Amino acid sequence: EMGILSTGTLLAFVLYLDNFFTPIQQLSQVFDGYQQANIALSRIGDLLAAPTSTPAADHPLVVTDLEGAVRLKDVGFGYNAQVEPALKNVDLQFSPGETVAVVGTTGAGKSTLVKLIARFYDVTSGQVLVDGHDIRSLDLPSYRRHIAVVPQEAHLFSGTIRDNIAYGAPDSSDLEVEAAARDVGAISAIAGLSGGFMHRVDERGRNLAAGERQLISLARAELVKPEVLLLDEATAALDPAAENAVLDATDRVARGRTTVVVAHRLTTAARADRIVVMEHGRVAEIGSHDELLARGGAYAQLYAGRE
Repeated sequence: EMGILSTGTLLAFVLYLDNFFTPIQQLSQVFDGYQQANIALSRIGDLLAAPTSTPAADHPLVVTDLEGAVRLKDVGFGYNAQVEPALKNVDLQFSPGETVAVVGTTGAGKSTLVKLIARFYDVTSGQVLVDGHDIRSLDLPSYRRHIAVVPQEAHLFSGTIRDNIAYGAPDSSDLEVEAAARDVGAISAIAGLSGGFMHRVDERGRNLAAGERQLISLARAELVKPEVLLLDEATAALDPAAENAVLDATDRVARGRTTVVVAHRLTTAARADRIVVMEHGRVAEIGSHDELLARGGAYAQLYAGRE
């Protein structure tokens, strides 16, 4: 009869309709994915084409070993031409094996100093010399294998504690990784975690306490046995027990190495062999804790107004 539709026919029609629309929907998703991939590819291309701000020398000098003598010779540096230079006429000498704390108010140029020694940037004027060589003449990958940078916020990756410590020297044996952790006094903290060295770390180390993250980054630095150690001290967010553990670990890693530590707390600075006081991108004072207090200058004022 005309005008009568059986249940089976209706069901077949709806199922065919669904079969017809699903591929069209998938096609639109493929097109969407293609557009995203296309944009991502062009951005990767832009990134790879960007010129490096630390170009390689024509005949780079491969670094096989370092004494660890660092000299900043009349260094000036500006992040760009529009803003005030971060460093002006900085002249400093760091002897092999000594620990120097760099202190000063926010924006004084403390972290910039460390970044220039690591050659994250090139100086605008003057020279940074390591063992008498301008670091611009050194082969950068081989130079960086002889230095260790411990940033203020340690960056941990997804994986195990062991993998994170071995990041700078991935071929290390379990014994070497354990020895590095023991050397910085991190063994008891790691033993307290489920699985110990095999404990799984979330991205950026979110499932670890701030003190534990810092100990792991110091063990990572110890494992590569650097001749020059650059530290951006980060103990402000730690409780007293964790702070003491991190300060002790820092002392152990610094021993026998040329160490430059950006000290946010003056208790850290007091432990250093020498203190460099920065003000508005210039060196205001240099001396030991006691010498600078006796002088009654910029350091004494900072010390009087400390937390």
